[in-house]
Amino acid sequence: MIISSKIILREKTPDDAWDDYAWDTDTELARLDAAPSLSIPYSQYLMDYTKALRNPHTTSHRFAVDTLDGKHIGNCSYYNLNKFKGEVELGIMIGNRDYWDKGYGTDAVITLLNHIFGKTKVNRIHLKTLDWNTRAQKCFQKCGFTSCGQLARDGYNFQLMEMYRSQWQKQQDKTRG
Repeated sequence: MIISSKIILREKTPDDAWDDYAWDTDTELARLDAAPSLSIPYSQYLMDYTKALRNPHTTSHRFAVDTLDGKHIGNCSYYNLNKFKGEVELGIMIGNRDYWDKGYGTDAVITLLNHIFGKTKVNRIHLKTLDWNTRAQKCFQKCGFTSCGQLARDGYNFQLMEMYRSQWQKQQDKTRG
């Protein structure tokens, strides 16, 4: 469990399945993720979900994002870990709309960055967000990510962003100094 000023990052549990299912079947949230919304029944989702929890990937780690009072409001993760290159991709979704535009996403991203750079040997964290999703881009810029290009894939246009360990370290030094 990782506690910050606004959120708690914790391990995913089967108790998160219902919220995750609701968010994964929400067409607006799926649109923000450039993915189709799920249409499978909850029973199938729960079976796949618990199987994934029992067999975690070695190249990714998924966290629940909770408020300080324990309300599950979203998820964040790092994935596609490439130990040879020393890089990983970051993703976040605040699924509970009551917590949008209130700093929870920014706090979750900063907390995840601190965890990744503090606990791994990763040198570069990168992400992609839809080119029209300016709210997400502002969040990532506030966290220290910089633009590093564009990508067109599957009919979507993405803004690519990155942060290097050296950038993160400079931010840490400013915070302490």
